[in-house]
Amino acid sequence: MKRIISYSCYLALVCVFFSSCKKAEITPYSESSSEAPTLPEISYDYLNVDFPASFDSPPLNFISSLSPDNPITNEGVALGRVLFYDKNLSLNKHVSCASCHSQQHAFSDTKSFSTGLYGGHTTRNSMSIFNTRFSNRFFWDQRAQGVENQVVMPIQNHLEMDMTLDSLANRLATVAYYPQLFQNAFGSTEINPDNISKALAQFVQSLVSYKSKFDKGYETNFANFSQLERDGMNLYNSGTINCNHCHTTVNFYTNQSMVNGLDEVYADQGLGTLTGDPQDNGKFKVPSLRNIAVSGPYMHDGRFQTLEEVVEHYNSGIKAHPNLDDRLAADGMTGGPPKRYHMTDYQKKSLIAFLKTLTDYEFLYDKRFSNPFKP
Repeated sequence: MKRIISYSCYLALVCVFFSSCKKAEITPYSESSSEAPTLPEISYDYLNVDFPASFDSPPLNFISSLSPDNPITNEGVALGRVLFYDKNLSLNKHVSCASCHSQQHAFSDTKSFSTGLYGGHTTRNSMSIFNTRFSNRFFWDQRAQGVENQVVMPIQNHLEMDMTLDSLANRLATVAYYPQLFQNAFGSTEINPDNISKALAQFVQSLVSYKSKFDKGYETNFANFSQLERDGMNLYNSGTINCNHCHTTVNFYTNQSMVNGLDEVYADQGLGTLTGDPQDNGKFKVPSLRNIAVSGPYMHDGRFQTLEEVVEHYNSGIKAHPNLDDRLAADGMTGGPPKRYHMTDYQKKSLIAFLKTLTDYEFLYDKRFSNPFKP
């Protein structure tokens, strides 16, 4: 049995009705503009998400990280998609949001640290972007509250895109294809920082992943799983190795920040840098394990290149730390001695096999989320 989730029942019905027959009218390319994006004549439908039964057990709470005055619309997402892939958003026009968030890698980066517009590198690994509707704080240190705040921070970051929002709005106003896109999305050709933020946020909220092998297997008691995958799933959920104590629900995540024992002394204090509280030192946001097989390298600093390295860290490499999460401590106390799980080679192999069932290939190649500047 499936359930339909929409942002607003009334709004969704109205928007679906009109968008189903509305063409995305784009100002033709001119020599004064960048190459125009290619958008469908009939808008893609982003409003309704048909989550499978797996998302009901236990139920996942929808947390709208969009501002109340920014309801999602097909036209708003269409604009946000163009903005996400447009290199006009960086000062020298060399970098787009997608430069560090590749769709085929669950909107993450294959590099440990992303390359900015001047060739410099970010100080943390780019996190995957999907299912943001279940969170309201973003980045490894959770410094951004709400998607509208999150999406504009890289634009203004000197290392990443180095634009002021006012300068960006002025630039986009000179690009031929944007006035009509803003008109479609917001009822006005005016281009301002607020609507840039809102459109990008709508696109990010539209990135939903729920069609993995795991999701399809849930409804058939995992008849599609191999014995190895089934054994890995049982190990994951057994409580023996604590995976499901931190990566909870069928989104395989939590909204908390934790110390997972990467170092005895952290070079980057994560949440502690933001709050100044020593009890937050070394804490980083727990990411979803969905699409984990395609979103490496792993951890906030991209130190692990493979899932094998990640599993071995938790198996035998957890380091002592004053704020080590109690779920990783042998005595069940925060800051306690690190656990050692002593997994067999088969257990490690089976766990990785299970993690690979969380890859949603339909999401990775969904044309609704693809680069509109490609032919």
